[in-house]
Amino acid sequence: MRIDKYLKAAHILKRRTISKELAENQRIAINGRTVKPSHEVKVGDQVTITFGSRQMTIEVLSVEEVKRKKDAQDMYRVVEEKRLEEEKQ
Repeated sequence: MRIDKYLKAAHILKRRTISKELAENQRIAINGRTVKPSHEVKVGDQVTITFGSRQMTIEVLSVEEVKRKKDAQDMYRVVEEKRLEEEKQ
């Protein structure tokens, strides 16, 4: 499954267009490598998403298409979530 579609299906991001924009702006990495929106995600991958002042790293547990929000939470496990320090000039 494409990373932009996966983030939408897992209910990590609300819209696929948002996940696509994040990937195009080099804010999504899989296993430490920055990826494009069409990159395929597999079970076991570690996905790091940077949005706003937050950075979240998840482990992919499933790549099935899920329709329900409560079932979508079984698709991933949060490895790390942190706030990024804003640079003061």
